[in-house]
Amino acid sequence: MGVEFFVIGDEEVVLGFRFAGADGIPVYNRAGALEAFRRATTAGDVKILILTEQVSAMIEPEVTAWQFDGAYPLVVEVPGIEGHLENRRSLVDAIREAVGVRV
Repeated sequence: MGVEFFVIGDEEVVLGFRFAGADGIPVYNRAGALEAFRRATTAGDVKILILTEQVSAMIEPEVTAWQFDGAYPLVVEVPGIEGHLENRRSLVDAIREAVGVRV
């Protein structure tokens, strides 16, 4: 049994991951991102969900709730084609701030 990856992001990122064998959906707005996120998190066969930072920012409350719930799929953020978003706090940064320990 292999690990199933799924990508939600802009067209270029989704296409790049498709070349590596991962399926995905390009999204352009919050409604599309939320629909794709809900579909991927309820599919059952997705183990690692890759979101661009831009998509994650669009649906931040839902992503944060999912990450703190600790359920599968594991949500991983990657920079979009434009690079890292400025002033974007990662989950690791939030843990460092809350716990006071570098991981």
